[in-house]
Amino acid sequence: MIRLEEITAAVSLGQAGDRDAARTQLTALWDAIDDGPTRCVIAHFLADVQDETEDELTWDLRALELVSDDQWLPSLHLSLADDYRRLSQADRAHEHLNAAQAHLSKLPEGDYGDVVRSGFDHVAEALAAGSVQRLESNPST
Repeated sequence: MIRLEEITAAVSLGQAGDRDAARTQLTALWDAIDDGPTRCVIAHFLADVQDETEDELTWDLRALELVSDDQWLPSLHLSLADDYRRLSQADRAHEHLNAAQAHLSKLPEGDYGDVVRSGFDHVAEALAAGSVQRLESNPST
């Protein structure tokens, strides 16, 4: 049985800069389970440790397919908007940014909600400016 601690430990590796180890551990966790909601979380975090935007998009799309909690929708759509923005697909980026905005009210108050709302503003500004550069930090997690 996959424990939250295992996911958290793998995510922490990525946040500390060891993206390869995080990717390896998260992929092993992905392969070890078939629980949709847990796989959604793992896919969302796996996207964050990819080196190529195309790979990040693939994992974010997998996460969206598995989402079962509406609270994740703003973050997932925001990640997709940022992926498409960096891939110079502005129309798709706008679609997902609009979807993220439509779900912002589902976010809780507090740190998580604040991070996603702030990420929304950053992605919206970068999209409006025509930027395709990676943002300093992940906009949604």
